[in-house]
Parts: sequence; structure tokens; C-alpha cells
Amino acid sequence: MSAHHLSSRQLDAFIALAEQRSFTRAAGLCYLSQPAFSTLIRALEDDLGLRLFDRSTRHVDLTPEGQNFLESARRIRTEITNALAVVRDTAALKRGRVAVALLPSLAAGWLPYVLAQYSAVHPSIEIKIADVLSEPCIDRVANGHADFALAAIRADTPALQAEHFCSDDFYLVCPAEHPLAHRREAITVQDLAAWPFIHLARTSSVRQYLEAALHPQAMHTLMEVEQLATVMGMVRAGLGISVVPALTLFHFEQPGLVTRPLSLPGLRRQIYLVRRRDESLSVAAQALYALVMEKRP
Repeated sequence: MSAHHLSSRQLDAFIALAEQRSFTRAAGLCYLSQPAFSTLIRALEDDLGLRLFDRSTRHVDLTPEGQNFLESARRIRTEITNALAVVRDTAALKRGRVAVALLPSLAAGWLPYVLAQYSAVHPSIEIKIADVLSEPCIDRVANGHADFALAAIRADTPALQAEHFCSDDFYLVCPAEHPLAHRREAITVQDLAAWPFIHLARTSSVRQYLEAALHPQAMHTLMEVEQLATVMGMVRAGLGISVVPALTLFHFEQPGLVTRPLSLPGLRRQIYLVRRRDESLSVAAQALYALVMEKRP
């Protein structure tokens, strides 16, 4: 028999009849009328020059030749299914889109290099980034506007799942000529409290971690600002000192500024990857998720 006669519809019909042993049930599974189904099976037997089924009024049985052909038919069917899945996935990666919400510090410092790698492999995927604080990050995943988020909130709910992504130590930032810049001993909470302090807004995870770790010590707050770039400018001008996580330090690599690691109990920021619990990611989002996990800070 020449191969071009064997269609995937014939294969499906043959496998359905072999499994169901009933023309009526098998025709129903293939969404065909019984006469059309019978014609398909007869055409397959004619093409092969073999009887595949013994038909009696009550039931249908495979002939020995039919039994042999069944193994091959299943294997061919699986290969066709797998080949189509690969093609569809490739097509999805050619025209897909992915949306991620993440903390501004991660979006500015760590993410660009990861995205450069992703885009080099998947140039036609549209990428949408929301560089927002933790609460809005979580909201975007919950309402379907982001495939996943990187946030400092462990959002484990019936709808959302969180997995640990990375953790982040904190650093003192101060002008190079500041007394704390080159102090030999470890810096204490009292040392920090002695100087005017530039705080980030209360809505930021940095501020929340700091307040929890420094409690009950009150800080000498000079001002509160929204952006890390503003913190940097104020500290560089000598207005005060600040404390920021390691992942934000790229903002503070400036002439005239010094950064020093702090080891204060409880002062470590945890960052989580949050996604919807019952939804699998699209092919495009899954590819970015895998890269993000591989390249985590």
C-alpha cells in the first residue's frame, strides 16, 4: 500500500473501533455517522489488502493482522500528536506575549539582562513589564494582568501560589566622608538612629522590613521619598543616611557614596515568585519563568 493512502482520520477510526469493539460507539467518538465510519474502515482494509476486523451481528473483533497493525497505528498516532504539539508550541513562541509584574529595584537592576537573553531567543514575543510595589504586583497576577510577579509578599491564597525566589541583605548608604563610612566595629541600630535618615515611603517593602527590624528604636527621619534614585540624591548631597537592600545597590554606585553591609537581626528581605494556582502558564510565559528561575540573583 502506498503511504499517502493512510490518513490520520483512518488511523483514528481504526484505533477507536479496536478499542470500542462497536461501530456505533466508535463512530460517535469520531463524530461520524455510522455509514461514513464503516466506509472509512472498509477503505482502510482495501488499501492495506487485509481484513482488520471480524464482524458479526453482535460484536466486532480484531483479526490477528488487525492486532499487529494496532501497535503500529498507536505508535504512528502518538508521533503525529507529538509533532503537532511541537509545531503549535513553536508557533505560540513566535507570536505570544508575556506580562510580568515586579519590584522596581529588580526591574531596573537584575531583569534587563535576563530579558535581553530571552528576547535574543524569542525575538517576536511581546513583553509587558509592570515595575510596581509588592501590593500592585500581587493585584496584577490576581486579576490576570500579569502571568507572574516577583514581590516581597508571600501571597499564598486559594487563588495564588508563592515560591521563594531569593533573599536580600541590607546595606547602609552614606556619604564617603560620613563618620559611619569607615567605622571598624559593626554598625548597630543605635548608630543608625543617631543620624538624619532618608526613608522610603511606608508602602514600600524596604520600609516595612526596616521598621520591623529596627523596632522599637525610633529613627531620626528627615524625609520620606518614593523613589530609590531620590534616596541616592539626598544621601549624596549629605542630607542624611539610608538603609537599602543589596538588589538596589546599583543605584548607589556613585562617586562620593559608600555602601556597607549591615548584619542586624531580622533584617533580610525575602522575595517570592507569585502566580495563579490553577492556571498553567502560556508557552511564552513558561519559557520566561524557566529563565527567570535559572538566573535568579
